[in-house]
Formats: sequence, C-alpha cells, structure tokens
Amino acid sequence: MATLSDILQSEDITSLQHLQLFARTVVEGFTTGLHASPHKGFSVEFRQHRPYVQGDEIRRLDWKIFGRSDRFYIREYDEETNLRATIVLDTSGSMGYRGTGGVLKLDYARKLAASLAYLLMSQQDAVGLITFDTKLRQIIPNRTKISHLHLMLETMIQTKPGGETALAPVIESLGNHLKRRGLVILISDFFDDASALLKAVGVLRHQGQEVVVLQLWDRDELEFPFSRFARFENLENAEDHVALDPAAVRNRYLEVLAEFRQQITEGLRKHQVDLLQLPTDQSHATALRQYLTLRMR
Repeated sequence: MATLSDILQSEDITSLQHLQLFARTVVEGFTTGLHASPHKGFSVEFRQHRPYVQGDEIRRLDWKIFGRSDRFYIREYDEETNLRATIVLDTSGSMGYRGTGGVLKLDYARKLAASLAYLLMSQQDAVGLITFDTKLRQIIPNRTKISHLHLMLETMIQTKPGGETALAPVIESLGNHLKRRGLVILISDFFDDASALLKAVGVLRHQGQEVVVLQLWDRDELEFPFSRFARFENLENAEDHVALDPAAVRNRYLEVLAEFRQQITEGLRKHQVDLLQLPTDQSHATALRQYLTLRMR
C-alpha cells in the first residue's frame, strides 16, 4: 500500500516552489486571497468610480477627483478572495491498469492530486477531495488547514481502484455539492462516451465552475504495442473479456483512439476547459510545472 511519502515527496514540493495556480474566472471565497471575486471590497484591483451617496465611508472618497471637480466620488475595487478548489479523483477499475511501464494509473493520479492540493493550500486556498466510480464515494469538504491536507492524503492512500465508471452523470451531480463558484480539477482517464462527457462538463461550466481536466494514459493505451495472441479483460467487469490477435485490430484501435482524443480535445476547448493529457511514464512533477508555468503567463 502507498504511504504519505510515496504520493507527496520532498522533490514534488521543491518543484512547485515559486509556482501558483490562479483562477481564470471569477470565484467566490470567504477570506482574502489571490483570486478575483464577484463581490466589491477594498483590495488591490481598482474597478471604477461612482458618485458618493449618504452612508458611504468617508475613507473611500477620492480626494484628487474632489479637488478637480468639487464633487465627491467613491473608489470601488474588486475584492480578491481565496479559491475553493475541488479535486475530483477517478477510482474506477480502469485506473487500476499497470502496463509495461509499471506505473498504476491510480498511483499516478494520487501524486498529481497530492501535489496540487499542497500547492493550493500553500496559497491559503480551500481544497476539497471527491472520489468516484459509478457515483460519488468519499467527499471531503474544502478546508485550508494543513491538517486537512493530511486527511486528504490518507483518503487517497486508502482508496483502491475497482468498479465500473459512470463519469458523465458523476460530473453532472457535482453541481449539487459545489455551492460556490470555484475550480474543479478532474483527474481521470476520461473513459466514457465523449458526447455525454462533454455535455456534463458543459453543465459545470454553465454553473460558473472553472474546470481543468488531467487525462491519464498508460503508454500501452496510446500505442497498443501487443503482438501475441492474448486475452484482454475489462478491469471494470471481470466477466467481460475477449481473446484476439492484436495485430488484426491494432490499426482500427488506433483510428478509434485518435477520433476519441480529437473529440475530447475539441469539445473541452469549446467549453474553455484546460486539458492536460499525461502518459504515466512522464514525470508528474515536470508535467505540472510546465503546465502551471504556461498558465501563469
């Protein structure tokens, strides 16, 4: 079984130093932080002037404008707030695949989730965790305390892959648990009907959630390198299996795979969703660092 040091290592923490994950869309939080809020307050981002009305605080008057116009105007600012980020982790059977590269997809997903949770909490953002297969399983609410990070890591460690996937309805049901606008980080192999998935993501976006998808691939799934006659088993249903000659289906498999990936990529782009496709033989720390550096720009 994985341990805390396995899924969040010191080099992961070091690699994320000087990086930040900002919300691109307006979010709703409850303490002063890094992200733009829909509520007007007294923070650093100036929005507009408006005429003074009785009851406004005198300290918010712009005396320079008064000196020029002999009229009272109030300076308004966009309040900055902390982010509510929810990491949604796929724990279905397909995440239990370990190919020739030797990395279990769920182990890779845990490392991604742990690194992002640490980064967000270091920004004083409130982070939550939801695990799922055919439905939502573990639901850990958004908190900012470092002790909460320990709880999230322990939950990830204890979670094992198994069961079928119903990704599209799970994504749609997230809206019932996310009461405020924030960031949803979906970590999954995204194996489901593409049209249903994209429709579900569209529901989340319509609710004002910003969504980032981290799609995991084993190298075997991308290249289908098998050559000998073999029995292929469905990790989400033990009774579902087929024996075949890989060479006979390889070209068609790669065609269907390319179509699926293109449909997901184009669909998420239309919904303005970041998609990071990650083969599990790639360093998760390097991939995150490259993505976050690009996002910060």
